[in-house]
Amino acid sequence: MLTDRIEAKWIESFAAVFRLCGLASGEPVRIVSETQSRALNVHLAELALSSLSARPFHIVVPTPRQAAPVPVRSTGASQALQRIEPLVKALSGPGLLVDLTLEGLLHAPELPEILASGARLMMISNEHPDVLERLAPDPALMTKVKLGSGLLKKARKMRVTSKAGTDLSISLERARTGGIWGWTDRPGTVAHWPGGLCLAFPRAGAVQGSLVLSPGDANLTFKRYVEAQLRLTIEKDYVTNIEGKSLDAELLRDHLEAWGERDAYAVSHVGFGLNPKARWDAMVMYDKGDINGTELRVFAGNFLFSTGANEVAGRFGQGHFDLPLRNCTVTLDGTPVVTDGRLAGELA
Repeated sequence: MLTDRIEAKWIESFAAVFRLCGLASGEPVRIVSETQSRALNVHLAELALSSLSARPFHIVVPTPRQAAPVPVRSTGASQALQRIEPLVKALSGPGLLVDLTLEGLLHAPELPEILASGARLMMISNEHPDVLERLAPDPALMTKVKLGSGLLKKARKMRVTSKAGTDLSISLERARTGGIWGWTDRPGTVAHWPGGLCLAFPRAGAVQGSLVLSPGDANLTFKRYVEAQLRLTIEKDYVTNIEGKSLDAELLRDHLEAWGERDAYAVSHVGFGLNPKARWDAMVMYDKGDINGTELRVFAGNFLFSTGANEVAGRFGQGHFDLPLRNCTVTLDGTPVVTDGRLAGELA
């Protein structure tokens, strides 16, 4: 277990991110957190902002009651704000908003209103600052993510294959696409740290095929590596079969079934990682309480497959899995962007 104390180097890491966010001297900055947020990161954010002559203040909300039928730490769509209108108004308006809620507000139902007000939302993932320090944003990463998200936006079809047997076809027509490099400096935008991800939310009925998880791939909902191969069959967005006799397969089947809703089996988003600093094997070095797993979502060359909420497809279920896979080949309109788990073409 890492020690939760203030370190000067971590204040400097946070300050470097806030500088990239275009922080102005004397700017009032809202820090939103929950009662169960990582207190160390909340303190580091305040100290870093103060060191840059900003004027930080805190908005703290009680962490909502557990409403899920299973133990859960991520639904993919934060309910922290609970649609409390005075709270949403307090978070709205021009300026920097630092998000230290447990899940982050990226898919919160209140986010569109907050962004429309001119706020720029900087999500700091619920990671120990040891992780954040290693994955400090890099301007060179922004260039690569912008290139990758541009390729994704122009493409009509993504295909994902692997020697293990994955073969997915994903229509990108009318999908919502984007990229995150680790900071935000424009009003009405959102970013998260660590960054380095290009992703798409496909429209309804856009995903077909098979996804094969192999040893070393990760199930970030459970914060564990897959130890035995299992195969998911996807038909018109929905996982219709999970093949495998391992504990990995049993855990996945039982967890999805426990939600009691069809949309728990549906595709949320797909994408690929671009961050060369991130490591696929980092999870072995940390206790579960130290990490949120963002590092494995962004490591260079991974294919990220997620189930759960997808606003573009009109689905809002709370069941959520993030599954980063290694050793896949990802093509956009037939052109590889990842080959056998390594960035390819213009992204290499």
